Order: sequence, then C-alpha cells, then structure tokens
Amino acid sequence: MEDRSLPERPLLERLARHLAASTPNQWPDHVEHAATILALIKEPDGAMRAAGDATQWGLMIDAALRDRWSLPHGSDHASAESANDGADEEGEIRLPPQAVGHDRADWIHLHHGEEKPS
Repeated sequence: MEDRSLPERPLLERLARHLAASTPNQWPDHVEHAATILALIKEPDGAMRAAGDATQWGLMIDAALRDRWSLPHGSDHASAESANDGADEEGEIRLPPQAVGHDRADWIHLHHGEEKPS
C-alpha cells in the first residue's frame, strides 16, 4: 500500500531533483533542463502511440510543463520577473508572460495542424 502522508512532488520537480542528484540542494537550477526533457518527449514515438492515446499523453505533458512556473528556479533565474517568464520548447528563446497567454502551455505546439492562430 502506498504512503500518501507525504505531499506528491510534481513530475517536473522530481526530474529536476534527479538531474541534481550530485548536488541535491541545487535542484532548482535544473528545472529548465527538466522542462526541456518533458517538451522533447511530448511527441510520442511509434511504440508509444501503439501502446496508448497520443492525445492524452500530450495533455498530460502539457499539465506537467505548467508546473514550471510554480517551482523555484535556479541562480540563472534570480529576479522575480525572469522567474515568471516562459521559453520555447528548447529553452532558447525567453517569452514574457504576455506572449504566452492565459494558458502557459500555449507555446508548446508539436501537433501540426492544431496550432492556435496568433
């Protein structure tokens, strides 16, 4: 039986903590890297599509990526303003909250033909 007494950590935080295994106290420095990994696996491969619902998988990854803005960020995100910014999938282009819209996962578009008009 699972112990539910401890609060469940979001997937993004668990990934960041795993990436920071050698320096556990610095896991916030790895949040962006963890988000990039999630963005990369959003589009399922053939084996994953054969095993389940690809649309549902994408929605689940989007939900996990939304946690990015509620987690602490590392030293490269020291100011409150930059900690609230978004980024493209690869984390290369910083996007202010105004560019992201109300749904902070709007910038994630790997489903061709389903993109929202600007």
